[in-house]
Amino acid sequence: MTALQRLLPSLNRADATAPRVTFYDDATGERIELSAKVLSNWAAKAANALVEEFDAALGTTVGLVLPLHWRAFYWALAAWDLGATVVIGPGADDADVVVTDDAAVASEAVEEGRYAVLVTLAALARSRPDTPSGAMDEARELATFGDVFVGDPADDDDIAMVTGARDTAYREVVDPHAFEPGARVRVPAELGAALRCAVSVWSRDGSVVIIRNAVGDQASRLAAERVTLDLS
Repeated sequence: MTALQRLLPSLNRADATAPRVTFYDDATGERIELSAKVLSNWAAKAANALVEEFDAALGTTVGLVLPLHWRAFYWALAAWDLGATVVIGPGADDADVVVTDDAAVASEAVEEGRYAVLVTLAALARSRPDTPSGAMDEARELATFGDVFVGDPADDDDIAMVTGARDTAYREVVDPHAFEPGARVRVPAELGAALRCAVSVWSRDGSVVIIRNAVGDQASRLAAERVTLDLS
């Protein structure tokens, strides 16, 4: 099992209830904290959905056509739990399974004979009325899947993430030397960089802050959140 696949179990053993993601959306006023336990539950449900509904397995490509958002984080973790390849940016909408908040992208994937999940970003959403026929309405269906998942171990040289022209192997995603122990980091704005940042921070028992649609100077908020490094 790769370091990336061992990450969530390690966080749960260290402290299952400590916040690992703090998410703000200034356009909606949302603030959400996710512990390792909560992240693991979401990731397990998503991984079970990928396997049971879409036959995903080692080497399956999972395209994230999503903004920087906490929901994108658990879909990436789910894909890695089963040894799949996360695709971000160019080519994401051509993946075997497309996870998106854009109904048109989901519809195109289904029309082309591929799988699609339509995500509703709002935290309390219960359904997405514009979900195309053949696509999964995440808000309505994901909660029905199990919150425990045991996948197959990936090989360190398997491709974990594709972002544009760059392929990143499983052994390369987590950089255990990039951050100080216990760092509290505001992640970069680009999703692929944010995911690499987050898993490396977590490998050092740290936590991350995501701010979407940021309005105004964030200095006081970052200070209140005890952010030690701002990479936005």
